[in-house]
This record gives sequence, C-alpha cells and structure tokens, in this order.
Amino acid sequence: MSKSKPILIVSGVAAAAVLLGVVSYTATKPSSPGASGSSSVAEVSTDPSAGVYAELEAYARRDASDELALGRADAPVVLIEYADFKCGYCGKFARDTEPALVKKYVEKGTLRIEWRNFPIFGEESEAAARASWAAGQQGRFWEFHKAAYAEGAKEKGFGKERLAALATEAGVPDLARFARDGDSAAAREAVRKDQEQGYELGASSTPSFLINGRPIAGAQPLETFTEAIEAAAKAAPKTAPKTAPKTAPKTAPKTAPKTAPKAAPTAAPKAAPTAAPTKAGQ
Repeated sequence: MSKSKPILIVSGVAAAAVLLGVVSYTATKPSSPGASGSSSVAEVSTDPSAGVYAELEAYARRDASDELALGRADAPVVLIEYADFKCGYCGKFARDTEPALVKKYVEKGTLRIEWRNFPIFGEESEAAARASWAAGQQGRFWEFHKAAYAEGAKEKGFGKERLAALATEAGVPDLARFARDGDSAAAREAVRKDQEQGYELGASSTPSFLINGRPIAGAQPLETFTEAIEAAAKAAPKTAPKTAPKTAPKTAPKTAPKTAPKAAPTAAPKAAPTAAPTKAGQ
C-alpha cells in the first residue's frame, strides 16, 4: 500500500487483514484441497453489510484506463481477483464461473472485475504475470488471460517461447514490444504492487477475492459470488453508471473483441510474505 495512504486506513486494513487471514479465508475455503468447490458453498449473509470492510472496499482502483479490468469504472460493485496463472483453481474459475458473472453482471453495468497479479508459484508465475501486463499495454490482457487459462495451458509451462506463443494466440500486434514490456522495470513494479497488496490483505490462497470489501477465498461455486454481488449491489448507492463497459473476449483471441474469459473454483495455498511460497495446489 502507498505510504501516502492515511494512517487510519492503514491501521484499519491491518485489523481487517487479521480477520481476513484467520477467519474469512478459512471459512470460505473449499472443504478439501482436491475439491472443485462445488461441494463447499461459502455462506453469504443476507445482511449486505455483514463481513464487509470499508478499508478493503477502498482497494478498488476504478481507473477507466485500466486494461486489466472489465466493466464500468463507476459500476456499483467491484470484484477484485488476486490470482496466479499457474494456479489450476484460478483456471477453473476463469473457465467456468467468470463468464457467467460477466454475462449476468458486467454486461449489464452492475459489476466491474479488476485483476491483480498475485504470482506465488515461482519464476514462471512471475514471468506469466509480467507477460499478462505486457499484453495489456497493447489492449490484449483479457485475450491473453483466456489463452493462458485454457484447458491444459498451464501444463505447457510459461517459458519465454510459450509466453510469446500465448501472445500470438491472444492477438498481441507487436511481439517485439510485448517482449520488451514483459521484461521492463514497469512490468516488475506493476506486478510487485499487486502482489504486495495481496500479502497486506492476508491472502493465503489463490484465487482470492474482494467484492466491495467482502473477502472470499477460493474458486467458490457460482452461487457464492452471485449472492455476494447481489448483496453488494443492494447496499451500493443507487447511481446510474455512465461509462461504457468493457467486456472480455467472445471468440478466438485474434479476432475477438470482448466477452467472458471462462471461469471456475478452488484455492491454491501459498506462503506468507516472509516465507517462500508453497507448491501445494498447483
């Protein structure tokens, strides 16, 4: 978090992070490491303010120029996702759950999805995170996201040649620039900033989410997300969105404008900021 943030917010986030780590992430984590998430539904209170932290809600950037986001910058609900391209559970969320959320909420102006790179599985995770940011510099982040999370994609690894192939599949127009951007100081700083934010929040698995300040851990069933989004929309100020929504790719990345990347659930454990990330859940 930026040092310019008010001390009150910093201390509030620290307090919320304790609860996030020891309560929310445990309570919403699927029941077993191998579960798909379909048998473990995290309970979402009918009280739209229950389990919500105003300090965490403030983490939404709402930057209309953010290429790593979908939906209106002024949408009443913002879902922030902290994820790793080597995380199998993140891929399930991307393929099986996220498209439904895009169609039902993003395209109608209710929801904005903001991506945060949270690489926890080593060097290839870091490289894929930087590559996704580089693709975003040419307006192809979500196409890259779709290609990188396709069924069987992570098993092929994320070496330099593989990342270039994914960029080609995603329709990135300038591959030389893509390579330069992916290895740039700007890419490293952008990924570091996202990763640091996730650690500060007490995230202990991927994917991890914030929905208007409500923490959810793991690729939970669709109903967990719809209940949380509906509760957040109910509690949000009733202001009509004004900006045009951005949606994810619909067809093959090279020609597709934007539809939903495919989504689904479950979490991949990782280490605290002071410890080396574990490999469990890959």
